[in-house]
Amino acid sequence: MAQLFSNLSAWSQRLIKEVLSTGDFAVDLTAGNGYDTLMLAQAVGAMGRVLAFDVQNKALENTASRLAGLGLPVRRLSVPGTEIAAGVNMVQADHADFDAWCVMPPRAIIANLGYLPGGDRTLVTKAESTLAALKAACNRLAFGGRIAVVVYPVHPGGLVEAEAVELFFNQLEESQFEVLHLRVLNRPRSPFLLTASKQS
Repeated sequence: MAQLFSNLSAWSQRLIKEVLSTGDFAVDLTAGNGYDTLMLAQAVGAMGRVLAFDVQNKALENTASRLAGLGLPVRRLSVPGTEIAAGVNMVQADHADFDAWCVMPPRAIIANLGYLPGGDRTLVTKAESTLAALKAACNRLAFGGRIAVVVYPVHPGGLVEAEAVELFFNQLEESQFEVLHLRVLNRPRSPFLLTASKQS
C-alpha cells in the first residue's frame, strides 16, 4: 500500500506529461521542493515556459536548487502581469492569485496540496485559496490541456480542503471537462489524485 501512496505524484506527473510538448506553457501551483516544477521544465524544454507558485521563500529556494543543474533560466517575478519568459518563472504568492500572475493559457497545471515536506507543517494550503486557484486555473487552462491535483486529507484542515476540492472537480461541467478520480476506496483518509482534461 505504501508503494501506491508514494506513486500518486508519479501518476500525477505522468498524466500531465501526456499533454505537454516542447515549447508549451505549464504551471505548478505549489512549487514545494521542486519535483513537479522540474518535471514541467524538462517536459517543455528550453523554449517552453513554466510558472511556479509558492507562498514560502524556502520552497522557492529549494525549487531553484533542484533546477540548478538543468541549464534553464530561472527567475523570480515580483510584479503581477509580468511577461512569462522562456525557462522557469517563480513567484512568491498564494496560488489564489493565479489570475494576476498567469497572463496566458497554460497547457498543463499541477499541484500537491498540504504542507512543504521538511518544512513548517503549520503552513498548509487551505480550502478557500485552493478553490480560488482551481477555479481560475480551469477557466484559463488551454483547450486540450490538463490539470492534476494530489490531495492530502490527514493534516489539520486537510479533510475540509479535500472535501471542497473533490466537490469542485465533481461539479465541473461534463461538456467541458473529463475528470479522473484515483483513490483507495477502503482508506478514506488516504491521499488521492484528481485530474481534469479540458475538452477541445
